[in-house]
Amino acid sequence: MAVTDPIADYLTRIRNAQQARHKVVQIPMSKMKKSITEILYDQGYILKYKFDETEGKHGLISIALKYDSKTKLPIIKKLGRISTPGLRQYVPATDIPRAINGLGINIISTSKGVMTDKQAVKEKVGGELICYVH
Repeated sequence: MAVTDPIADYLTRIRNAQQARHKVVQIPMSKMKKSITEILYDQGYILKYKFDETEGKHGLISIALKYDSKTKLPIIKKLGRISTPGLRQYVPATDIPRAINGLGINIISTSKGVMTDKQAVKEKVGGELICYVH
């Protein structure tokens, strides 16, 4: 069965792996997923990642999930899709929403690449709201 929304599949695989307390999750690779993974790493939501481009024609992304050392709970509390293939959500730079009053991040696909909401506001570019993380 073909995946109709690869980004939603990516987010679901991370959520499911965290719920099952896995240390590493593997996800089929795409440029968009690579960008989102790099943002999650830069923002401290995942431990590390590896792009393995030998597997098949697209390759795999291996993501080491991050858990709180004391409570053993996942660092990522919520991870959700905003814009879907059926209903795209575009925002101008002036109307970019803040995720949970700045405690989380929104990931936005802009003409200057995939970035966080804060970067998009700083660069003064709008785009498609991909997902939120907190």
